[in-house]
Amino acid sequence: MKKPVHEFTAEVPEWSPYVTPVDFETATPEQRAAMKITPSNKGVSAYVLTLAHDPESLDVRSPLFNLIMYGKDGLASAERELGATAASVVNRCIYCTAVHTSRFLNLTKRTDVVDAIFADERNARLEPRHQALFDFAAKLSTTPIEASADDAAKLKDVGLSELEQLDLVLSAAIFGWANRLMHTLGEPLA
Repeated sequence: MKKPVHEFTAEVPEWSPYVTPVDFETATPEQRAAMKITPSNKGVSAYVLTLAHDPESLDVRSPLFNLIMYGKDGLASAERELGATAASVVNRCIYCTAVHTSRFLNLTKRTDVVDAIFADERNARLEPRHQALFDFAAKLSTTPIEASADDAAKLKDVGLSELEQLDLVLSAAIFGWANRLMHTLGEPLA
């Protein structure tokens, strides 16, 4: 029997839903349509099949997620992944942390950044740009009001444009929501 995973890792665990996911073969036309706009081309995950119980919400969620995490302008993909990682670490979402650190690693090969985050979590010491991004996303994910004008100024000081700052806010915010949704719908298993 598989056991829940409780430590951060860049190895993506299996996610096991608490409810029976929609069976893709017997899904309604509305459910199938909503599942076609998922963010990857790797098939339909158990998570998306679980969300497909509410196709109207999934139909809105996936395009929004895609625009935030895969937008062509603004913040670099790796930095969006770093923002998602910060939110997921703060929210103790083992699954999302694994997914987004593995994507960050694929894009950057920066194991030193991931090692520091896994070792010290919110106290990780990173190079200035990564530090500013990580700290801001972590503060937004803990208590949004913790992120101050000084924190936003640090983002500007390390070279982030207003659009890049907005992308960071959006990546952290969508994972504040996604982490909580994943926690209530299932758990990561090893």
